[in-house]
Amino acid sequence: MKLHDLHPPPGSHRPPRRVGRGHGSGRGKTAGRGTKGQKSRAGSGIPAWFEGGQTPLHVRTPKLHGFKNRFRVEYAGVNLGRLSEAVAGTLITPDVLVHDGLLRQSKTKARPVKILGSGDAPKGVTIHAHAFTRSALEKLSAAGSTAQRISWPEGAPIEDLPEPQAEAVEGEAAGAEEPAKAKRARAKKAAREEAVTAEAVEAKAAGTEEPAKAKRARAKKAAREEAVTAQTEADTAEAKADTADAEAEASVSDQAPDTEDER
Repeated sequence: MKLHDLHPPPGSHRPPRRVGRGHGSGRGKTAGRGTKGQKSRAGSGIPAWFEGGQTPLHVRTPKLHGFKNRFRVEYAGVNLGRLSEAVAGTLITPDVLVHDGLLRQSKTKARPVKILGSGDAPKGVTIHAHAFTRSALEKLSAAGSTAQRISWPEGAPIEDLPEPQAEAVEGEAAGAEEPAKAKRARAKKAAREEAVTAEAVEAKAAGTEEPAKAKRARAKKAAREEAVTAQTEADTAEAKADTADAEAEASVSDQAPDTEDER
């Protein structure tokens, strides 16, 4: 075999179509492009994503809608006010809420129940729920009611749960879970507010209450006076230092000999 004997396998290379070579060729006149239209014109390449002029997909798609946590827990919330108005009994559970029409059965199956703090709390009742807000806990504690948190296995409907595994959350209502640093900050803030309130009450009682605008003006005036006083003291000290330097130079010049004989 020699170089001129090499050739591609049969059928792998086909000759190009010869279009526009007359009627006898089978592809004359319109050269296989049909009659009129955009695709029959020269330079008629249409991008694959072109949609005929309508709003394209990459523009119709929503953008910049933020982040949504896929592991979030969505609660079915019920306010305390609705509990005190509609529920009769000393034990309130998610099943009772569904029975009394405060929650939908579909939502209760899909979401845990959370008690919210809007409205007045019912007195002398025990509430079982999966979560409570801080305001709801405080109101329930003040009303003499008990709040108990029940477990919520992920993906399990409420009717398939085992017996409620209750956790006492009265400590949360009393603020036991609050960090020590936050407690100290809150106590300091309360003390400052009490001191300011007491001072204002005393001033008002004595008839010497000063408006806030006058207080600010007085503080600005005092600051300016302090700045002027400090600048005056600095200038006086500098003048004294210059006088002392001049006197020292004069005394040195008086002691120095004037003629060569005296030297």
